[in-house]
Amino acid sequence: MEVQHIVIIGGGTAGWLAANHIGKAAQLLPNVTVTLIESPDIPTIGVGEGTVPAIKQSLQSFGIRETDFIRDCDVSFKQSIKFCNWLDRHKHGDNNSYHHLFDAPSPLGTDLTPHWLSQFANQPNAIPAYSEMVSPQHYICEALKAPKLITTPEYGGKVSYAYHLNAAKFAKLLASNATSKFGVTHLKANVLDADIDNEGNLTELKTDKLGNLTFDFFIDCSGFESILLAKKLQVPFVDKSKQLFVNKAIVAQVPITEEHAIPPYTIATAHQAGWVWDIALPERRGTGFVYSDNHMSASQAEQKFNHYLGGKLDSLPHREIPMKVGYREKFWFKNCVALGLAQGFLEPIEATSILLTDFAASYLAKRLPQTMAQMPALSKRFNDTMTYAWERVVEFAKLHYCISDRVDSDFWIDNRHPESIPSTLKQKMMLWQNFSPLTDDLFSRFEVFNIDNYLYVLYGMKYHTQTAVNSDSYNQIALKQVAQIQQIGQSLAAELPEHRTLLNKINQFGLKTI
Repeated sequence: MEVQHIVIIGGGTAGWLAANHIGKAAQLLPNVTVTLIESPDIPTIGVGEGTVPAIKQSLQSFGIRETDFIRDCDVSFKQSIKFCNWLDRHKHGDNNSYHHLFDAPSPLGTDLTPHWLSQFANQPNAIPAYSEMVSPQHYICEALKAPKLITTPEYGGKVSYAYHLNAAKFAKLLASNATSKFGVTHLKANVLDADIDNEGNLTELKTDKLGNLTFDFFIDCSGFESILLAKKLQVPFVDKSKQLFVNKAIVAQVPITEEHAIPPYTIATAHQAGWVWDIALPERRGTGFVYSDNHMSASQAEQKFNHYLGGKLDSLPHREIPMKVGYREKFWFKNCVALGLAQGFLEPIEATSILLTDFAASYLAKRLPQTMAQMPALSKRFNDTMTYAWERVVEFAKLHYCISDRVDSDFWIDNRHPESIPSTLKQKMMLWQNFSPLTDDLFSRFEVFNIDNYLYVLYGMKYHTQTAVNSDSYNQIALKQVAQIQQIGQSLAAELPEHRTLLNKINQFGLKTI
């Protein structure tokens, strides 16, 4: 049986990212149609409004102009995540922080990590931060500068970058693009149920406004509810709450004006039982207080979030979002694939939700099934790949907690308990106690985070790696390159425009097309 009619259940960022990836791929397949059914009653959750640089490749492939994207989605540039207070304040200061930058470290050819480690071993409180020593981008971020000039072509930059965005407006832009360029049909109705044939495959959807609709291949983007994969097909959930403890978030939007500077990075500020995200768009800050309700009560969380917001929480619209931490045992079962929150959710750290959605949708689009007979082989490949990816995200998220030396609450102490740390992460950490990380330490091309990401987090949090003796020739080269990086960073910080200034110019004049 041929697969000719594909349906996506649910809109939002996940559904419309899928619609663009799959709609574009389906143009090359004869007689294949793509339909997206969106509930008119369910708002976009918008838990996180941050992305990583990989999103640029997807936007370009969809034919979306960067100028239009920036103008239509309240976009600001993101070059880093700045982690604040993730270490013990008595040892490292009340406002300790580090950058997880998007530019690769050591850009001048020599790996400067051994040099930083040797300096840290000798002068732990007197040397520059790891990001400052190994990347010019540190200086750009600290100066609150944009990653490009108004004359820089679209999607190009002096340094690597991603975006902060308004999730609801992003979904609308993606919807317009998918329907106009890739012929995706957009229907509005609530999916109430689905029928299954004798072999366990979905056959048709029952809706409240459009009656029964028949399709061949079903993509579940219905969010936490997971109408098809979880509810109808009963695919079990893999609980990760014993490794990642945060399970609730209070979210609030804080209005800002033209006078407010826009940091070109996400701010992630740790507290006693989790952390706060703070994302600046041109007219608002998107904030969220992420916490473990096993370590902090709801009233305590509101009180602390209110303190972070300067006593303004009661005057701002806000809501609490429960987070079921984990993912589905299978992401593709029979003729149904889940994407986005229907696959699972861990927490907003490192913008993993949009990252995994984009990765999975792109991966699926490259191997769309053309017959039902192809599905067993394709589903196994997809499930194996995505399970590997989710487990690596669990590891990387956990790393931020388990190497912290905070002792001010049970939350941080419990995060260091060996039973809460994935065994594969423990193996890496044991290796990295004696050797600084190398690309060879990661085994698959499907790593969601590469070795550069690990380096910034490990040594931003001052992880102790045994230092080897560096040769005199290496030390001379390293010292020269550290000085060059500082010079390049200071030069770029002087050359590049203030972040808000560039955004205003883009809105007025637009960027150059490639």
